[in-house]
Amino acid sequence: MTDFTVALVLVVAAAGLLRWRRPAWYWLTFGVTLAVVRILVRYGSVMDACGLTVPPARWRLALARATNRPIPGPRAPRILRLRPTRTGLVLRLKLRPGQDAFDVAASSDRLRHSFAMYGVTSRELRSGVVEVRMTGYDVLKRVQMPAKTDTRPMRVPVALRQDGSVHYRDYRAIPHALTLGATESGKSVYQRNLVAGLAPMDVALVGIDCKQGVELFPMARRFSALADDPDTAAEVLDALVVRMQRTYRIIRAQQRITADVPDAEIAADIWDLPDHLRPVPVVVLVDEVAELALYANKEEEKRRDRIITALVRLAQLGRAAGIYLEICGQRFGSELGKGITMLRAQLTGRTAHRVNDETSANMAFGDIAPDAVLAAIQIPAEMRGLAISGDSSGGWHRIRAPHTSLRQAVNICNRHADRTPDLPELAPFRPVLAASAAAPVSLAKASSAAV
Repeated sequence: MTDFTVALVLVVAAAGLLRWRRPAWYWLTFGVTLAVVRILVRYGSVMDACGLTVPPARWRLALARATNRPIPGPRAPRILRLRPTRTGLVLRLKLRPGQDAFDVAASSDRLRHSFAMYGVTSRELRSGVVEVRMTGYDVLKRVQMPAKTDTRPMRVPVALRQDGSVHYRDYRAIPHALTLGATESGKSVYQRNLVAGLAPMDVALVGIDCKQGVELFPMARRFSALADDPDTAAEVLDALVVRMQRTYRIIRAQQRITADVPDAEIAADIWDLPDHLRPVPVVVLVDEVAELALYANKEEEKRRDRIITALVRLAQLGRAAGIYLEICGQRFGSELGKGITMLRAQLTGRTAHRVNDETSANMAFGDIAPDAVLAAIQIPAEMRGLAISGDSSGGWHRIRAPHTSLRQAVNICNRHADRTPDLPELAPFRPVLAASAAAPVSLAKASSAAV
């Protein structure tokens, strides 16, 4: 008996230590088993207490009366599958007649308390089937991306969601995006993860960093073009508009609109073209977009209008030409001048890190997901990297990108520097890398010979 007691105390102590220091290990060793037992034992009573049950069918009542048996109780949604994951559990439910997926979503918080889980979210898979994802611990406190992710062309895993799933930046599905965040909110780390994820892909990166290039220039070996001031940025954007027009001419010439070609083979964007004719897609990263919209005199105002007009044209027309925008800034709203609201309307993806005021959160989500506004302004200052991500469909998630140092991002970019495409339209703006680390580096227009 003494040996058993000692062993039990050691197991309990080990479980407590793991839960405190390594919650992921605790979940995989002890937590998942306890959670499954807890859910199976409490399921019926919890569903009844949460109002997720329906009265028994009339034929059951009639059968019970005819056979003089006890009246059957209320019926809860049927469990189709209970699947453990590395961060929690996935519960697939078959709703009873008369129930709705909104009923489960409205009871998520009560289910979280009843099943003693860290978080509960739900989504409708198809008519009558709801998937409930439960997390056993705070997966965003110490972000650990899974070893294997579902990577595809133009689809980058950049963060982890609160439900334990991977958050992807899919340029094919959401061509343009806006990322907001105050100083020291983790916006730069999110951007580094994005660049590091794009570096191994066949894509051209174009950077506009008006902070003299301090954020993007260390990764210059992987960039086809970089601009560190508004004047150069205006010329880069004009060159991108020219490239977009040339790409459309290529698509038009290769549409193959003839009577013997099926409709599915008619080219409408670069992804419908044959591989040998497809232009390289371009991702444009704009850091601190407000610097492009500010002006102090008439000349700067003309330059500002030129920049915003080019950005709006790329946002409206660039998707089919394989040009995607990633706009970052601390603030983004109508106070930046005319054309800004039109540009924001074209940015489908929205990501907001910690912001300093509610107005900034409204800039990101006020027009697509009002519920996300409250979540964005509640991000604590000590949780750097925590963000709210949504899109024009109204759905949103809490996400957090894994910490990636600037050195790590630079190493990845240097490792894949051979993938940097040489685009004729952007050749004058390709960064000139000095032979010596001590030598000064210029981001100004380089001559074709230097490239």
